[in-house]
Amino acid sequence: MLQGFKQFMLRGNVLDLAVAVVIGAAFGAVVTAFVKDLITPLIAAIVGKPDFSAIAFTINSSKFAVGDFVNAVVSFVLIGAAVYFFVVLPVNQILARMRRGEAAPDPTTKKCPECLSDVPIAARRCAFCTSQLPSS
Repeated sequence: MLQGFKQFMLRGNVLDLAVAVVIGAAFGAVVTAFVKDLITPLIAAIVGKPDFSAIAFTINSSKFAVGDFVNAVVSFVLIGAAVYFFVVLPVNQILARMRRGEAAPDPTTKKCPECLSDVPIAARRCAFCTSQLPSS
């Protein structure tokens, strides 16, 4: 029983997931601090209010505090923008530079001229419409 648990825990995807959660939590703290300490004061300097929590309206003596929701949406958009511009975009550029010299992989499939489905390159007949395929 413990041997199976040990194999499960040492499987690569479980360890990768655990590392991703820990790093994601740490990165979340960094991005939250960035938004709270730099972006929100910048918005307060431009707009005049650091947050929107005071925004509310009342209908039939029921108070709808939409300001907290607006704060959450603004925070979400700012965190998403920070992650995209400071993580995703640079990593994509680095990967594009690394792949620049690589040749494209050889194709393993071709299109059937009759039904346009993908068939293996070595096939002589389409598996979907059974039409004869031209030799390549």
